[in-house]
Amino acid sequence: MAPQKPEVWDSKTQTFHGGQEHRFIDNFLEDFSVTTNYLGTPKAALEAAREAMGDIHHYPAANQEPAKTSLAQFLWGDTYAEHHPRLLLGNGASELIDLVVRRSLKEWADRGVLQPTWKGGPWNVQYREYQRSSETNGYTILDPHAEERAHMVCIVNPCNPTGEYFDQPTLQQWLADNVQAGGTIIVDESMQPWHSKDFRHDSLISAHAFMQKMWQEHQVSVYVMHSWTKIWSCTGLRVGSVICPTGEHCEALRKIQVPWSVNGPALKFVETVVQDDAYLEETWRETTRLRAFLVDQLQALNPSWVSHGKPFLSWVWLDMQDEETASKAIDLARAAGVPVRSGKPGYNCPTFVRVAVRKEPEMAHLLQAWKSLSA
Repeated sequence: MAPQKPEVWDSKTQTFHGGQEHRFIDNFLEDFSVTTNYLGTPKAALEAAREAMGDIHHYPAANQEPAKTSLAQFLWGDTYAEHHPRLLLGNGASELIDLVVRRSLKEWADRGVLQPTWKGGPWNVQYREYQRSSETNGYTILDPHAEERAHMVCIVNPCNPTGEYFDQPTLQQWLADNVQAGGTIIVDESMQPWHSKDFRHDSLISAHAFMQKMWQEHQVSVYVMHSWTKIWSCTGLRVGSVICPTGEHCEALRKIQVPWSVNGPALKFVETVVQDDAYLEETWRETTRLRAFLVDQLQALNPSWVSHGKPFLSWVWLDMQDEETASKAIDLARAAGVPVRSGKPGYNCPTFVRVAVRKEPEMAHLLQAWKSLSA
């Protein structure tokens, strides 16, 4: 019998998140509660991080180099030098989210707006750290479907957990229609690199004209946020980045960023992992296949269940249509050592569970655990 899980989140100050169950499961086999890459951590990058532990008696590079240049080259190829000044690394995306939210709040306060408004993406739910940070810093939260333009707009695209996705024309139009002049936009593209080998062309990282127009014509600051811990399965290392509208915006964030927020092993990991082309090629080739297999198996198990999300994503947002069934599924998965993410805490979607894409043998354990739920 697995030990009882203690409370690991302070509900008054923190947002519930997956990825903690494995600590409390004696028979743990695989974590289906997090949307990390099914391949696990890239071996060469992991070894580089291990080797960097030998230098922990030294401070990490204050300018985040050469990791930042390596990431810039990964993002923009031959034109990286042009965009490098707009790139900043952080201790996961969470640190950078908070930096942008606080910087934007100060800008509005300087203009006499003491309670700016915040709006999330049009999805039913999305990753909650953007809203939590904004609430903490005093923003007034608008309904995502409100017609009112907001001082700050934050959209997760692709949306975690729902799996919805805007292509570039649709995304850019939605952003332009929902932000106030002089406002701030954050687009979280942490799950977008799963799109395909051509992910950059369907990403804001290549939409330079749009970002420049929003800033030059409307004084709207567009930030593109990435948590790199999902695609490269290194959530314990904490690595994120933000692409700013201009180099000056990046400098403003750096002024309020805690020095050395990215540690030495994390910097070495980034420097190495961006060179692992084979890892990403296998990710793009196999994730879609494995996800389709998972969707088919879930449908065969219970035809009433509905799977949501784009085919390229690393998870399935599964509506079991019944809160009691979803609750039982969560308990059964945990008892079998294959925890899934409940949609109830954090997202308030009690009939949903989020199931990560994993290899077939690991999926078999989960499907076996849910056999009693078959229609």
